[in-house]
Amino acid sequence: MKTTFYYVYILRSEFNPPHFYTGFTRNLDSRLTHHNSGGDPHTAKYRPWHIKTALAFTDQDQARAFEHYLKSPSGRAFAKKRL
Repeated sequence: MKTTFYYVYILRSEFNPPHFYTGFTRNLDSRLTHHNSGGDPHTAKYRPWHIKTALAFTDQDQARAFEHYLKSPSGRAFAKKRL
């Protein structure tokens, strides 16, 4: 049986100062390509993007909850300090 992973990721732009974007996906490589090709209006103007942090979960609900947390003020502070 193949394990499915759900990824919560933080992208970092090459802008100065850098911008960060937090997201969720099942396919990290294709999602990064999507961001770097301008496929997402929220990230298109800050490309190119690089993966700063990616965490793999086997439970989709836990991954979504962690993504939601990282987008909160306390989650952003946590990510800045720890991730």
